[in-house]
Amino acid sequence: MSTLIDTAPTRSRALSTTTPNPRPFRLVRHSLALAKRSLIKTWRTPEALIDVTLQPVLFLIIFVYIFGGAVAGSTHDYLQFLLPGILAQTIATGAIAIGVNLNTDIAKGIFDRFRSLPIPRSAPLVGAVLGDVVRYVIVTVSTLAIGYVMGFRIDTDPFRAIAGCLLAVLFALCLSWLPVLVSMKVRTPGAVQGLMFALIMPLSFASNVFVGADTLPGWMQAFVDVNPMTHLVASVRGLFLGTPVGNHVWWTLAWCAGFVAVFMPLALRAYRKKI
Repeated sequence: MSTLIDTAPTRSRALSTTTPNPRPFRLVRHSLALAKRSLIKTWRTPEALIDVTLQPVLFLIIFVYIFGGAVAGSTHDYLQFLLPGILAQTIATGAIAIGVNLNTDIAKGIFDRFRSLPIPRSAPLVGAVLGDVVRYVIVTVSTLAIGYVMGFRIDTDPFRAIAGCLLAVLFALCLSWLPVLVSMKVRTPGAVQGLMFALIMPLSFASNVFVGADTLPGWMQAFVDVNPMTHLVASVRGLFLGTPVGNHVWWTLAWCAGFVAVFMPLALRAYRKKI
């Protein structure tokens, strides 16, 4: 009996030294579980998807049929030019919703419950970002669907088309850490929405979304050339239509890495201080 009592702690210490640290796997597992919660929440409130289903339809119809003839001389030609830009703009504005939803959940005390659970502190934010991928997929599908009804056609092969869609979704996932950070800093969901629109709208309009960059004033082109939206739109246009891509794909990936490297740590730090 004494031998068993003496060796049990030794065996426990040996197991603890040989078992690998499960923390990264815990973070992934709990983040995916909370991402599933976000997907269930979205499924039960389909009206929350209006911005990613109705907005691209309205933008395409308004800009193509009202401004297409004046801008490009042909609504069909302008549709071919505009759709990749509308996809990039809508998928970027769609990322605003995650900040609004997180701020609302914090106000309701849901994150107080998360804090009491035995999960990594960053899992709720990571799970929310991962769960929002369904919104970006819906944006992509709805934009391409209405575009095809209106006459848009992809001029490249399916692999490049899928690559363009995936690049747009990746951009939105990485950019979503910015509204997550904003949601930790401001007090109300309305403030999150207003501040994010003030940031996204200049990026959308001071770019090549609606017109060619070479038609803009010279003083504005300096900003347009470094605008991440410009690189994303040029990349998607090249992958959809076969226009020259250049280094735009690499610049887009670099911006994605920069968004994550800068805004993700800041958002997690602000979350730990807030909760």
